[in-house]
Amino acid sequence: MMTGENKNFTAEILRVKNSYEKRKSLKIDLYDPASAYMCMIRQEKERTLIKLFKENNLFPLNNKTLLEIGCGNGSNLLQLIQLGFAPANLQGNELLPERIKDASEKLPSSVHLIAGNALDLNFPAESFDIVYQSMVFSSILDKSFQEELAKKMWQLVKPGGGILWYDFIYNNPQNEDVNGISFARLKELFGLHHIKKYKITLAPPLSRAVTKLHPALYTVFNSIPLLRTHILCWIMK
Repeated sequence: MMTGENKNFTAEILRVKNSYEKRKSLKIDLYDPASAYMCMIRQEKERTLIKLFKENNLFPLNNKTLLEIGCGNGSNLLQLIQLGFAPANLQGNELLPERIKDASEKLPSSVHLIAGNALDLNFPAESFDIVYQSMVFSSILDKSFQEELAKKMWQLVKPGGGILWYDFIYNNPQNEDVNGISFARLKELFGLHHIKKYKITLAPPLSRAVTKLHPALYTVFNSIPLLRTHILCWIMK
């Protein structure tokens, strides 16, 4: 397969790297895991993951193999271990080497971590029960790159497995480095395959505001579906 570099995605890869560098320069950490709003988002996502695994007959998890594309600092993989995945059955890929370093310090050594462009991953077809992406596609503005990555992920999934997907669906006018991935776009990327969708996550700007008053307000406002901005999906192969 041609690599991301050969497919002329070099400019997009550089843009993504630069956008993360810009995020580092923020004086306020909008993604502080100890903040009330991040705790509420994380807990809701975990409850919905359990629901998804149950409704799609994925338990037990300790015999499932999983690859996360864009594993960041390893927090998603750590959450999956806590839910029952065996560390030795998990692999994480991340574009930025410094985030791989952070992940390696957080995760058990039996989790295999790979730095680099996901399009260059050299696994045989149908290697994993689950291929997972969380907040990766919204960071990729090049539609051709999105399509190649979706194709790569689908190739790596075993029949009977699927893609685990979490991303936001609306554009953020205050952040030109990301684009929402609508459900219609998701269906374009993966065709007519069965998709189970869960709409979750109170809009982060609103979530940050209301949880400063009281964390319980997250649940109150999140009861209004229109205020939820992300989808968690199971795309079955």
